Amino acid sequence: MKLNELSDNKGARKNRMRVGRGIGSGKGKTGGRGVKGQKSRSGVTGIRHYEGGQMPLYMRLPKRGFKKPNRQSFVEVNVGRLQAAVDAGKLDAGETIDAAALVQAGVIRRAKNGVRLLGVGELKSKLTLEVAHASAGAKAAVEKAGGSVTVAASAE
Repeated sequence: MKLNELSDNKGARKNRMRVGRGIGSGKGKTGGRGVKGQKSRSGVTGIRHYEGGQMPLYMRLPKRGFKKPNRQSFVEVNVGRLQAAVDAGKLDAGETIDAAALVQAGVIRRAKNGVRLLGVGELKSKLTLEVAHASAGAKAAVEKAGGSVTVAASAE
C-alpha cells in the first residue's frame, strides 16, 4: 500500500447539493425555499420571534432580578489547593501569602478584585494569609493548623 493509493470508503464522502442550478437538478428555481414571501429572500432574520401579532412569549413572561453593573469578581481558592502548592514547593509557608504570591506561584491566573478563601480540603501547614474574603470554615481550618487569616477591610 502506498500513500497515493489511500482512499475513503465508497459512499463515505458525499458531494454537497448545489441549489439554484436549473430545474433539472432537483433544487433549481426556488432552491428549496418554497415560494415567494419574506422567508424565500436572502438576509431575513426579523421574523424569528414574531407570533402573528400576539404578544410574544419573551414579553409575556415576568422580568425579575437585577444584575449589578459594577459587581466585583473574586478568585476562589480552597485551603486544599494551598496545601497542594506548599507540598509542591510553589508556596513558602514562612512568608505572608497574598494575591500576588498566589499568582507568582501559579495557584491562580489573575487576582481580579481579590481572593476569596474557601474551606474545602485539608490544611496541615502553618500559613499567614492576606485575602479579600474568607469563609468561616476556611478561617477555622487555617487557625486549626496554627496559621492566621487577615481579611482586607476594603472588600465589600
